[in-house]
Amino acid sequence: MDGVKAEDFFAFGLYKPGNTINKLGSNARAVNVNTIPGLNSLGVSMARIDFIPRGLNPPHTHPRATEILTVLEGELYVGFVTSNIGQTNRLFTNILKKVDVFVFPQGLVHFQFNRGHTRAVAIAALSSQNSGTIIIANVVFGSKTPISDEVLAKAFCVDQKTVDRRQAQFWMDTTISLIGAMTESVFNAWTCRTPKRMPPMFTVTMLEVE
Repeated sequence: MDGVKAEDFFAFGLYKPGNTINKLGSNARAVNVNTIPGLNSLGVSMARIDFIPRGLNPPHTHPRATEILTVLEGELYVGFVTSNIGQTNRLFTNILKKVDVFVFPQGLVHFQFNRGHTRAVAIAALSSQNSGTIIIANVVFGSKTPISDEVLAKAFCVDQKTVDRRQAQFWMDTTISLIGAMTESVFNAWTCRTPKRMPPMFTVTMLEVE
């Protein structure tokens, strides 16, 4: 334990609302092993998720964790889709109000949507110190190198021009920021029109946590 200090088990700043000025109207701020080294091998992490009215935490998966979500403020429409056992992808949904809880099983596609007219806040607990996040739209249409438009057109039963328009958007996996012991990284999740295959360009703003 030489060199280990109390700060390795501490994070500060989660009380502050996340930056929801983006196309999705949401912001997920993670507390995991990248911000609290003491979580290493403990198998837990968490996140605060803020939503403006009609804000969305888009369909995504956590490949290494089950998530249990608790609503602190507002009202959320949430759901997950099962794997295609028997050619059936079943959708499980619910409307969560303050202090309601919902579980998203590991690896399944899920989402949260603020259908109300006020801001909403939720806390997610995850069964991994580094759960990983795969946002479906980003990986399908915004991968580096792009997936063949012929492949996507066939998969989604649309024409290649439709796929090209989607791939021409700039998909940025930046709805998730990290809370550290002394600073927080706030990433704006913009989905902006840019030329196809343009290299990533975005601004990271570092804010001092009081």
